[in-house]
Amino acid sequence: MNVKKIHEVSHFARFIDKLTANIADSQDRRITHLVDFGSGQNYLGRALASQPYDKHVVAIESRPHNIEGAKFYDVTAKLAVKEQVLRNKKEYRAEMEAANKKTSFKRKTALQIHEDADKIIAQIELGRAIVQPSVEGRGSIQYVEHRIEDGNLESVIKQIIPNLDTAAKAYANSVGTQQLDPLLKGKPLTADRDTELRLMVISLHSCGNLVHHGIRSLLQNPSVQSVALVGCCYNLMTERLGPPSYKLPTLRPNHPRLVETSTACDPHGFPMSDRLCSYKTSNKEEGIRLNITARMMAVQAPQNWGEKDSEAFFKRHFFRALLQRIFLDYGIVDAPKVDDDNGSDQENSTGNSGTQPLIIGSLRKSCYDSFTSYVRGAIAKLSTQDSERGVLEQRRLSGVGDADIQDYEHRYQERKKELSIMWSLMAFSAGVIEAVIVVDRYLFLKEQPEVRAAWVEPVFEYAQSPRNLVVVGVKR
Repeated sequence: MNVKKIHEVSHFARFIDKLTANIADSQDRRITHLVDFGSGQNYLGRALASQPYDKHVVAIESRPHNIEGAKFYDVTAKLAVKEQVLRNKKEYRAEMEAANKKTSFKRKTALQIHEDADKIIAQIELGRAIVQPSVEGRGSIQYVEHRIEDGNLESVIKQIIPNLDTAAKAYANSVGTQQLDPLLKGKPLTADRDTELRLMVISLHSCGNLVHHGIRSLLQNPSVQSVALVGCCYNLMTERLGPPSYKLPTLRPNHPRLVETSTACDPHGFPMSDRLCSYKTSNKEEGIRLNITARMMAVQAPQNWGEKDSEAFFKRHFFRALLQRIFLDYGIVDAPKVDDDNGSDQENSTGNSGTQPLIIGSLRKSCYDSFTSYVRGAIAKLSTQDSERGVLEQRRLSGVGDADIQDYEHRYQERKKELSIMWSLMAFSAGVIEAVIVVDRYLFLKEQPEVRAAWVEPVFEYAQSPRNLVVVGVKR
């Protein structure tokens, strides 16, 4: 883990430990499991399952490769047993020599049999990494591969207790009771099988609507007793009160699926609370909305900007804007026809513009040494993304020499300062926009009769991790 991640995990783990203790003291209800939304590599869950916390963690992750990576680190942290393949070496060598004497087909078959057998043994062993049964007083980790699309965790909750028992039995049957881990021999597994599940949903920097799903899980699942969620990536949130907004609606590609979704409202999006949904704005519209530009600004942290990273940041934006000017002058793109720069004209837009947006993304570090290098690198990247369009773009830009590119940079150099000022002014709205988003989540919890207490507090140092606000809700 890097310094930032260490700071986040250590502080949030301590916060969760204190919160669970306070809930147990005030309500006489012990939290049995922590359910981590979008666990990723499970750094937080691993810390909570280890000493001194020894919590039972259910890590929900939709990407299998993240789960595999997390299981590897579990072995390093001694929360799971390293995969071991047991075989009689003499018999194995004899079988391999016999197989080598047979035909190529039979040899491949024999090798496949051994590979399959090894995989079966490995899967049984790795079962302990998927579900690590705990001895009394020690923590455990259970992984559940699941894509979270709403607050309903019924399918996940059903797996929590049975899997602990199943994994322990499978492991015992595979290696025999004599080969059981000494830590497990003669000691009962503590999976709270005979008690009621009492869950706390947690998340460290959940993207987009994932925090909304976590908050709603408190209401949709009787066994969820509390939530503690730190959000991020506000730009990935959807919009509840209207169709999704785009920075330039006319640059939406002409695709039937995108045309259909361009007029859809998402009930899981922002805002969550009735207060913000019914708030009367100055133009007498109902509800507070945040378009994509506002949500993108909410993830900025201008207080943490330094001289070097600011210069690099503004240079990249200047290069990209200037490249768009070249594309416009050479007929690669058309000038957008937008009546309102905040994207409000999207309500009258069908999304049928034939202008395909040009997404450059990141380039090699050397491409940012000069504007000429940037233009050449961007064109080369675009040509590999779409061969037909790339050929057309290269043909239209074939007459653009290095001198022409340098002339563009010279003519528009003064605009770099203007661009930097505009970006800075927008970025300084980050605190206000983030506050609106977090207050909306807090108000939603306060509006629910099932919720006994709700609050928001910072859990990280802003300089280390600017997305540092945790939303907490505790059920009655």
